[in-house]
Amino acid sequence: MPDGFSAGDTAFVFISAALVMLMTPGLAFFYGGMVRVKSALNMLVMSFISLGIVSVLWVLYGYTLAFGPDAGAGLIGNLDFLGMRGIGMNDLTGTIPTTAFSAFQLMFAVITPALISGAIADRAKFAAWGLFVALWVTIVYFPVAHWVFFFDNGNGGWLGDRNGVIDFAGGTAVHINAGVAGLALCLVLGKRIGFKKDPMRPHSLPLVMLGSGLLWFGWFGFNAGSALAANGVAGMAFMNTQVATAAAMLGWLAYEKIKHGAFTTLGAASGAVAGLVAITPACGSVSLLGAIAIGLIAGAVCAAAISLKYRLGFDDSLDVVGVHAVGGAIGSLLIGFFATGHVGQTAQGLFYGGGFGQLGKQAMGVAVVAVYSFVLSWVLAKAIDRTIGFRVAEDVELAGIDQAEHAESAYDFSAVGASLARAVSAGTTKPVATKIAEKTEVDA
Repeated sequence: MPDGFSAGDTAFVFISAALVMLMTPGLAFFYGGMVRVKSALNMLVMSFISLGIVSVLWVLYGYTLAFGPDAGAGLIGNLDFLGMRGIGMNDLTGTIPTTAFSAFQLMFAVITPALISGAIADRAKFAAWGLFVALWVTIVYFPVAHWVFFFDNGNGGWLGDRNGVIDFAGGTAVHINAGVAGLALCLVLGKRIGFKKDPMRPHSLPLVMLGSGLLWFGWFGFNAGSALAANGVAGMAFMNTQVATAAAMLGWLAYEKIKHGAFTTLGAASGAVAGLVAITPACGSVSLLGAIAIGLIAGAVCAAAISLKYRLGFDDSLDVVGVHAVGGAIGSLLIGFFATGHVGQTAQGLFYGGGFGQLGKQAMGVAVVAVYSFVLSWVLAKAIDRTIGFRVAEDVELAGIDQAEHAESAYDFSAVGASLARAVSAGTTKPVATKIAEKTEVDA
């Protein structure tokens, strides 16, 4: 291997990439448990399909658009690495092979569109969703990743490298990007049938908890791995991720208890995800106390933000806007207050003597990515809706997307139904059987 290669850093980044890959199935479980039983499989595969589509596009042209040499003004990479040509086994990015760096960044590209899917649960055609994913990563994600993540001694991306916007692991490029896109899509597709009228409770809170646990586990690769080396910055990012997530869960539960009088498992899971989102851009620039503060603020604010859909009338099915757009914005903006200048960045926030300069840069990054993502996502969704149609028919939505789109169901109730029928016929357990049947019908 060439000079500068580090086997330890390389192993660390490969492990981190695998952890980030695991986050997409984790997200599938998290979202899949939150929908009604008739849409569970559809929600799972809307995340999984991103692994297929984005992985192929990344090799074909995604990597070169995001991380190829700048084509001008920090807006997009050129086509030097089209099809990953010119990248050999001995080429390095820092101390790791460029192939390892590309694999790590691929996993970011995979999960970002998958995050959007929760905003349009229960009502999107699967083929239309797949087309949207392919177009969205090409037109929105790859350019924004270049703006934020590509560094080349001041000649890289225009937000991060040229204007000093701090985003250690994707608060803008991933979470604001996806959250705002989710808002655009749910506006184009419209509300679910029965929104604000019918109960739309999660069908499996154990799946939600499993998904949030996998996300928390994988997020250590997401954040610590973004140091691209097994060093002190990675260690700090790891610890900041843990304590911010813990604080956000407590903040969400406290808000929930005060507002609604109960601590819910859904609140615990959602609060943890909100904390993970918020600390993502900041984990390489704040202290542990700053991370706790960011987590507490994000947990409480995101818990309050999810009610906006009822007040403003947009149907964000699984609170993608309230958690990812709002959480990403909180974490990105709070860098302007809590950046110490002594972790992985030299910029200092307001509370560390840096004035308002960094806060202004962070606000610019948040605004630019939000506007770009919303406008392009709305245009793409509208174009798909006008051509092949984005939303399923009303009868399909009422019956459940799983059977219509995938010819499958998440659970086989035939054996349960047969047992209930026998119990009713025998006349021994009719009250219990009837209650179970009625509950199954309502949940479905």
